[in-house]
Amino acid sequence: MLRRVAGHLYWAARYLERAQWRARLVDVNYHLILEVPPRAADPWEPLLGITGEREPFAQRYARADEASVANFFTFDRENPSSICSCIEAARTNLSSLRHMISSEMWLEMNELYLEAREWTLETLARTGFSAFFTQLRNHFYAITGIVRSTMPRDMSYDFLEIGTMLERADNVARLLDVKYHYLMPRPGDIGGPADNRQWAAVLRSASALEAFRKLYGYSIRVDRVVEILLFDPNFPRSVRFSVERLSAALDRVAAGGGVSAPALASDRLLSLLRTSAAGDVIVAGLHEYLLAVERECAALSDAAYAEYMTVD
Repeated sequence: MLRRVAGHLYWAARYLERAQWRARLVDVNYHLILEVPPRAADPWEPLLGITGEREPFAQRYARADEASVANFFTFDRENPSSICSCIEAARTNLSSLRHMISSEMWLEMNELYLEAREWTLETLARTGFSAFFTQLRNHFYAITGIVRSTMPRDMSYDFLEIGTMLERADNVARLLDVKYHYLMPRPGDIGGPADNRQWAAVLRSASALEAFRKLYGYSIRVDRVVEILLFDPNFPRSVRFSVERLSAALDRVAAGGGVSAPALASDRLLSLLRTSAAGDVIVAGLHEYLLAVERECAALSDAAYAEYMTVD
């Protein structure tokens, strides 16, 4: 496969996953604030910490209130990681590859793109938070279902899988890192009872609440949240599950070509995840562990880009 084609598929998948992730964060945070009195003066500010965008946000907005954060995350065309910008970038990457993706995928992607071009804060106010993000979520679910149902399991599919799973693993690690310290800011609080609704919102942000309740019941403990989001091999949005899927796709891409640098990087990250447990990493330092996961994700991304996507 041409490196240019591989790069377009990889980045289209990452942008789509990023847009879906941001939509979920904004929607869940909005409903959490309605349900639970916020602990901080600016309860929208932690979202900027999750995505690492406090500085670019502060350069253009005076305060992290609902309107400014919702605009920055969703509609702001000057923010390259806003939902609108990600949708446009995904569509741009796919536009030259229409012969390599299914027509159904292209039609759904194009429909979402045309809708997003018309979005403004007034659209959100007119439609309502819940209805707007429900419609958006359904678009993303449709695209995911179409990819799974209509694309052959060939190299094109594998690069979409690599981009999706790498973006997902990194986002979940960042969510858990920021939210853990936001909800438990004092060392003495670690291991104590946490507010069920707050931690339920963390699980909802990763679409994990129902899976958590089936596995553990309605009593939410921090170590169990960490276990399902980081280490569960069966939950499709856990970091371990995502990296295992990513690693399998890398193995298929490199089939017959020997051991590749991206495969070695994914093996390191998998080893870290498979030999760890929630209780141990919390005691040893969850923040440091999650930083190590994020560093390994970045190294894996760099290795995949250098191996398959750079153009000499």
